[in-house]
Amino acid sequence: MAGLVFKALIGALVVILIGILSKTRNYYIAGLVPLFPTFALIAHYIVGTERNIEALRTTIIFGLWAVIPYMVYLLSLYFFIGSMKLPYALIAAVACWSLAAWALISLWSRLHAG
Repeated sequence: MAGLVFKALIGALVVILIGILSKTRNYYIAGLVPLFPTFALIAHYIVGTERNIEALRTTIIFGLWAVIPYMVYLLSLYFFIGSMKLPYALIAAVACWSLAAWALISLWSRLHAG
Protein backbone atom coordinates (compact mmCIF):
# COMPACT_ATOMS: atom_id res chain seq x y z
CA MET A 1 0.00 0.00 0.00
CA ALA A 2 2.84 2.40 0.83
CA GLY A 3 4.37 1.77 -2.60
CA LEU A 4 1.10 2.70 -4.29
CA VAL A 5 0.81 5.90 -2.25
CA PHE A 6 4.43 6.76 -3.08
CA LYS A 7 3.81 6.26 -6.82
CA ALA A 8 0.66 8.41 -6.66
CA LEU A 9 2.62 11.12 -4.83
CA ILE A 10 5.33 11.08 -7.51
CA GLY A 11 2.65 11.35 -10.21
CA ALA A 12 1.06 14.29 -8.42
CA LEU A 13 4.43 16.01 -8.06
CA VAL A 14 5.11 15.59 -11.77
CA VAL A 15 1.72 17.14 -12.61
CA ILE A 16 2.48 20.05 -10.26
CA LEU A 17 5.93 20.49 -11.86
CA ILE A 18 4.35 20.54 -15.33
CA GLY A 19 1.81 23.12 -14.14
CA ILE A 20 4.52 25.32 -12.64
CA LEU A 21 6.75 25.07 -15.71
CA SER A 22 3.87 25.86 -18.06
CA LYS A 23 3.52 29.26 -16.35
CA THR A 24 7.20 30.21 -16.68
CA ARG A 25 9.06 32.00 -19.43
CA ASN A 26 10.41 28.60 -20.50
CA TYR A 27 6.92 26.99 -20.67
CA TYR A 28 8.03 24.56 -23.40
CA ILE A 29 10.13 22.64 -20.85
CA ALA A 30 6.80 21.32 -19.52
CA GLY A 31 6.79 19.12 -22.64
CA LEU A 32 10.04 17.48 -21.58
CA VAL A 33 9.02 16.47 -18.06
CA PRO A 34 6.63 13.65 -19.08
CA LEU A 35 9.39 12.17 -21.24
CA PHE A 36 11.61 11.40 -18.26
CA PRO A 37 12.11 7.64 -18.63
CA THR A 38 10.38 6.61 -15.39
CA PHE A 39 8.44 3.73 -16.91
CA ALA A 40 11.31 2.80 -19.19
CA LEU A 41 13.56 2.44 -16.15
CA ILE A 42 11.01 0.16 -14.51
CA ALA A 43 10.50 -1.89 -17.68
CA HIS A 44 14.23 -2.23 -18.33
CA TYR A 45 14.91 -3.26 -14.75
CA ILE A 46 12.15 -5.89 -14.79
CA VAL A 47 13.11 -7.29 -18.20
CA GLY A 48 16.81 -7.17 -17.27
CA THR A 49 16.30 -9.07 -14.02
CA GLU A 50 13.58 -11.50 -15.10
CA ARG A 51 14.86 -12.28 -18.59
CA ASN A 52 18.30 -12.29 -20.19
CA ILE A 53 20.44 -9.47 -21.59
CA GLU A 54 19.38 -10.30 -25.15
CA ALA A 55 15.72 -9.78 -24.19
CA LEU A 56 16.70 -6.46 -22.61
CA ARG A 57 18.51 -5.43 -25.80
CA THR A 58 15.44 -6.33 -27.86
CA THR A 59 13.29 -4.26 -25.50
CA ILE A 60 15.69 -1.33 -25.89
CA ILE A 61 15.64 -1.55 -29.70
CA PHE A 62 11.84 -1.73 -29.69
CA GLY A 63 11.85 1.33 -27.43
CA LEU A 64 13.83 3.23 -30.05
CA TRP A 65 11.20 2.38 -32.65
CA ALA A 66 8.46 3.32 -30.14
CA VAL A 67 9.45 6.95 -30.62
CA ILE A 68 7.65 6.84 -33.98
CA PRO A 69 4.10 6.71 -32.52
CA TYR A 70 4.98 9.60 -30.22
CA MET A 71 6.23 11.60 -33.20
CA VAL A 72 2.98 10.77 -35.02
CA TYR A 73 1.07 12.06 -31.98
CA LEU A 74 3.03 15.31 -31.87
CA LEU A 75 2.84 15.94 -35.61
CA SER A 76 -0.87 15.18 -35.81
CA LEU A 77 -1.61 17.37 -32.77
CA TYR A 78 0.42 20.19 -34.30
CA PHE A 79 -1.80 20.12 -37.39
CA PHE A 80 -5.09 19.32 -35.64
CA ILE A 81 -4.90 22.31 -33.30
CA GLY A 82 -5.16 24.56 -36.34
CA SER A 83 -8.57 23.21 -37.31
CA MET A 84 -10.14 21.67 -34.17
CA LYS A 85 -10.92 22.65 -30.63
CA LEU A 86 -8.17 21.47 -28.30
CA PRO A 87 -10.07 18.54 -26.68
CA TYR A 88 -10.96 17.13 -30.12
CA ALA A 89 -7.43 17.68 -31.40
CA LEU A 90 -6.04 15.79 -28.40
CA ILE A 91 -8.46 12.91 -28.92
CA ALA A 92 -7.63 12.76 -32.63
CA ALA A 93 -3.88 12.85 -31.90
CA VAL A 94 -4.26 10.00 -29.39
CA ALA A 95 -6.15 8.05 -32.06
CA CYS A 96 -3.25 8.67 -34.45
CA TRP A 97 -0.80 7.49 -31.76
CA SER A 98 -2.92 4.36 -31.24
CA LEU A 99 -2.91 3.55 -34.95
CA ALA A 100 0.83 4.13 -35.22
CA ALA A 101 1.46 2.00 -32.12
CA TRP A 102 -0.75 -0.78 -33.50
CA ALA A 103 1.13 -0.63 -36.83
CA LEU A 104 4.48 -0.74 -35.06
CA ILE A 105 3.49 -3.72 -32.91
CA SER A 106 2.04 -5.56 -35.92
CA LEU A 107 5.13 -4.96 -38.03
CA TRP A 108 7.50 -5.84 -35.20
CA SER A 109 5.57 -9.06 -34.48
CA ARG A 110 5.77 -10.12 -38.13
CA LEU A 111 9.47 -9.34 -38.46
CA HIS A 112 10.46 -10.93 -35.17
CA ALA A 113 8.06 -13.90 -35.07
CA GLY A 114 9.73 -17.10 -34.33
